[in-house]
Amino acid sequence: MSELQTPQAGDDHGQDTDVVALLMRQHGDIRNLFDEVEATTGEERRDAFRRLVRLLAVHETAEEEVVHPFARRSIPGGERVVEDRLAEEKAAKETLVALDDLDTDDPKFMPRLVQLRTDVQEHARAEERYEFAHIRRSTDATQLAAMAKAVKAAEAMAPTRPHPAVQSGAANMALGPVAALMDRTKDAVRGAMGKH
Repeated sequence: MSELQTPQAGDDHGQDTDVVALLMRQHGDIRNLFDEVEATTGEERRDAFRRLVRLLAVHETAEEEVVHPFARRSIPGGERVVEDRLAEEKAAKETLVALDDLDTDDPKFMPRLVQLRTDVQEHARAEERYEFAHIRRSTDATQLAAMAKAVKAAEAMAPTRPHPAVQSGAANMALGPVAALMDRTKDAVRGAMGKH
């Protein structure tokens, strides 16, 4: 059980105006998608995995743009807290990219997925303990809502198509679909926060 509880079902308004509730909901959605990928096969598994990749990319990129900058400024020892979270995210992204290169029917896929799930769950627990709890204690409703708006913009606007700044198909393939999605998510978050 995590230290922070998500709002009860039907409490959508709270999730709309509270970045911690929104990110906690996404943690739950990520766990559910891991379950779905593990429980399915064939095209259903491929579809569930695509949705998992998208949510992980959107979630982590939104945290990098919204949560981590706040933590650096506001948490005692925030720089170290964020560096630890970024190291965890880097390891998970490397596993995710390796998984994204495999077909979901490949025998190497499930062992790597299990490793990714372990890494993601440990990372989520650390975020909840070292970042989210502090945000909830030290931030007013206006700031929680502003941060939630930026995360929701990333969730709603992050496309699954290539980044427009990538001019060629070859360059786009070199960038990779996970990296391209993270790049687009950064654009969406920065746009919602009025930064460019």
